[in-house]
Amino acid sequence: MKNKLILTFLLAVGFLQAQETKVLTLKDAITFALENKADAKKAKLDVENSAYQIQEVRSRALPQISANGSLNVNPILQLNALPGDFFGAPGTTILAPLGQKWNSVAGVTLNQAIYDQSVFIGLKAAKSTREFYQINAQLTEEQVVEKVANAYYQVYVTRQNLNVLDNNLKNTTKVKDIIKGQFENGLAKKIDLDRTLVRISNINTQRQQTLNAVQLQENALKFLMGMPLETKISIPETEFEVTATALSAQMPDATKRTEYLLLKKNEQLLEYQKKSVQAAYYPTLSLTGSYNYIGQGPEMPWFKKPADGVYWSDFAAIGLNLNVPIFTGFGTRAKVRQAENKLQSIKVDLEETKLALDFEYENAKTQIDNSIISINNQKENAKLAQEVLTNTNNNYIQGLASLTDLLDAENEWVVAQNNYTTALLDYKLAEIQLIKSKGELKTLINK
Repeated sequence: MKNKLILTFLLAVGFLQAQETKVLTLKDAITFALENKADAKKAKLDVENSAYQIQEVRSRALPQISANGSLNVNPILQLNALPGDFFGAPGTTILAPLGQKWNSVAGVTLNQAIYDQSVFIGLKAAKSTREFYQINAQLTEEQVVEKVANAYYQVYVTRQNLNVLDNNLKNTTKVKDIIKGQFENGLAKKIDLDRTLVRISNINTQRQQTLNAVQLQENALKFLMGMPLETKISIPETEFEVTATALSAQMPDATKRTEYLLLKKNEQLLEYQKKSVQAAYYPTLSLTGSYNYIGQGPEMPWFKKPADGVYWSDFAAIGLNLNVPIFTGFGTRAKVRQAENKLQSIKVDLEETKLALDFEYENAKTQIDNSIISINNQKENAKLAQEVLTNTNNNYIQGLASLTDLLDAENEWVVAQNNYTTALLDYKLAEIQLIKSKGELKTLINK
């Protein structure tokens, strides 16, 4: 009974912990994503795998040693025509079998490349491949940071819109209560009460839609982070910092961006690919050596001795293999030209990428400027809408304004608040693009 109580208690604690809400800052979201998102994990595995690729290429420059063994039985031995002189019968030809019915060979073979241009180039290419995957891992992490940051601010702003609707619902409910009291005392019309009820119903519908949008965006954020969808999260309500200090009069060097560096490393790999194809023009030289032990006799030679008619002997060989290509039907030349064509193509990509990165920076900077202007305008507009709503509400209570005026003022206040939060979102998204265009996305982890 005691064990059951302990087990029940532990399960209850586990359930409560699972239901705890995780407070999630932008830094927390990005850090979690870099540690758990599948894309980031796979990029790290690619870097690890590149080390194995280097080992594989390096193995081609090391000695290749192998052991071999065989057991053969010859039911019918080949007859060879030999001069009868060997057998004391000159002038005749005798068919004599050569070899034994059974033979078994065991040995060791060694091959060592002495000169092979493709091996040397492959070693350089393998090291560059590792660097390529390291840059690609960095680019993958930057893409994860960008996606998580965008999704994070989407959730934040939609939650702000939800807060606006909650305040609007609260204010409209107060107005409804006032009108209801007036209606019960014969001081208000039923149509006014009905209009406020319709207004409350519309706000509730809009609130539910916004609540659903928050849930969907939170799920998208969790997916981008690699976080279990059942985890409850809470984004702290901190004031957005809106400043133009991030702008720079000088355009950042696009050739230092990760996207450009990845293409440059790919260009280097294509250079090595071209040289590897050209290596087919060069001769190759290798050393070979073998040592074998052979047993022959009229019966299976294993574990047998000369007394059984089985004889064992060893033999060895050492040699050099030289291969000089002379004519390959222009196949090598065609491969070289294909490699050169790929090089020319990636050079075009490099030019296009640099132009695109510069374009990205200019667009982000322009969007930042426009967003700051929009934020200032919408902030003043929201402040003015709040004042109008307060004054209209006071006038309505005093009978100096109609219900239509009050509902219009409430609607304009909601629109102004949503426009302000939308302007904030546009600014934060533009800020992310600006940080990205400067190659500083990782700095978001420090925020």
